Amino acid sequence: MDDIDQAILRELQVDGRIPYSDLGPKVGLSPSAARLRLQRLIDSKAVQVVGVTDPMTMGQQTMALLGLRVDGDPRVVADELSRHGEVVYTVLTAGGFDLFVEVVCGQPHDLLDFVNDVVRAAEGVASVECFPYFAIHTHRFLWHAG
Repeated sequence: MDDIDQAILRELQVDGRIPYSDLGPKVGLSPSAARLRLQRLIDSKAVQVVGVTDPMTMGQQTMALLGLRVDGDPRVVADELSRHGEVVYTVLTAGGFDLFVEVVCGQPHDLLDFVNDVVRAAEGVASVECFPYFAIHTHRFLWHAG
């Protein structure tokens, strides 16, 4: 990624729907050149333009981070749990946990059901610690190039 690609990313982080007629001049390109650059970034899978929601403001009132200890390959457990709509993301890690899983559920009893009936029942899960969210304090998707 060169300086122009990075400038395009910074502009998209401010407004993911910025028109090419505005984007181009902001990054030193014509609108058509900006469109081609962005399309190249998207085609290479370096960039994905998506809408980001706050589940807590959209009716999903219960979020939690689950710390899992796994017997065997944590990638297998991550693949299995990722098939469930409650799972927002999974992170393979090291240290006290093998895997972190962020989940979003409608109500606290839905979280309890998901942890007990799905997560604990998944083959390879040795233990689960649940860290419920009270609120989302900071939520960034910014990338700052060096």
